[in-house]
Amino acid sequence: MTKEHLDVVVIGAGLSGIGAACHLSKNCQGKTVAILEGQDALGGTWDLFKYPGIRSDSDMFTLGYSFKPWSGSKFLADGPDVKEYIAETAREHGIDQKIRYGVQVESVHWDTPSATWTITYVNKASGETQELTCNFIFSCTGYYSYKGGYQPDFPGRDKFNGELVHPQKWPENLDYANKKVVVIGSGATAVSLVPELAKKAAQVTMLQRSPTYLASVPDEDKSVKLLRKVLPNKWAYRVTRTQKVAAQYSIFHLSRKFPKQAKNLLIRGVKKQVGNSSDLANFKPKYNPWEERLCAVKAGDLFKAVREEKAQVVTDTIEKITENGIQLNSGEFLEADIIVSATGLNLEFFGGINITVDGKAYDPTQRMSYKSVMLEQLPNIGFIFGYTNASWTLKSDLTSEYLCRVINHMDNTGTRQCTPAKNDPSVAKEDFLTFNQAT
Repeated sequence: MTKEHLDVVVIGAGLSGIGAACHLSKNCQGKTVAILEGQDALGGTWDLFKYPGIRSDSDMFTLGYSFKPWSGSKFLADGPDVKEYIAETAREHGIDQKIRYGVQVESVHWDTPSATWTITYVNKASGETQELTCNFIFSCTGYYSYKGGYQPDFPGRDKFNGELVHPQKWPENLDYANKKVVVIGSGATAVSLVPELAKKAAQVTMLQRSPTYLASVPDEDKSVKLLRKVLPNKWAYRVTRTQKVAAQYSIFHLSRKFPKQAKNLLIRGVKKQVGNSSDLANFKPKYNPWEERLCAVKAGDLFKAVREEKAQVVTDTIEKITENGIQLNSGEFLEADIIVSATGLNLEFFGGINITVDGKAYDPTQRMSYKSVMLEQLPNIGFIFGYTNASWTLKSDLTSEYLCRVINHMDNTGTRQCTPAKNDPSVAKEDFLTFNQAT
């Protein structure tokens, strides 16, 4: 039986995967393309996460695609709105017809003589293992495991009488109304989750091991509304996107060049928001701004919840979890009916897919990257990995455009295989994220 063969296979139908497929349809016309998606719907992160208050932590004018204007009015969009934006983009470009859902890719194998990849996947509905071949792969699997989030082994957690949940697997019917909730963590998830829970819960505590830099951003951008009155939506989007990119670039580099001034500015902004309602030490990180990602507070909602005493921020470490709460190492005890462990994700490169090249196992974590787009000694595979200090999509758009140019160059020169190789001994190894900065 002849295997199905495609020119390009995109693995993943999230923000990056849909964007990549759109770039392929525009820049590599005539190529046969399919998107393999393990979930039953597109959207990736924006389909998987369903906790209350989920929203983008980057402005939608840079998180949106370069070719698809964000027509909403919100600066930080709610999760369902981001997913609909991705779905609308797929429909407009006919990409929705190329997605195969419920397809879990297990392994990919490169064969040099034929210059093809064989992709082995499981049809989750039937349980049947199937194969197809292709010439090029776009890996758009993100950076974390979909199986579950990172859950520290807190002492005594099995004794807790309430519910212990992770935002990645939020229970559909979790009732937190009039309950005491402790959210462990201080990243973007916790910052968006706490004010939403505070609307119904009796009390919400954000328990952090160390503070994070926070900055309030408006719910809507009034300048965008003005631009849309005088310019077509496409041009208003371009102008706004350029402004936001320039602002992100300036803020990042000024923060790194003048860390003391940036720190004082951020802390003053928080003090103005919370006043005397919270110990300001809870908002003073020990590191400099942008040594870690800054968290955006939508319309100051977290600060408002703290001011109104519907939420509190506690900086401490956990000694143990008891039957009815959390015992802290300081001696303080936090009562809880629900504990939310917003403690991060389990990192997983290339979706945990097994890779072999000519029969030999290939470990992508031990290889150098080329332009953060391809990997050393790995033929005809590009991977999408966005910026860490700017909107993810700014980088994913650039990566997809680059890979399309690579494919077209291969076609124009009759090249069957493109493999990055380290031939210059002066090129030293550095951490991957060092190359991944928006500089």
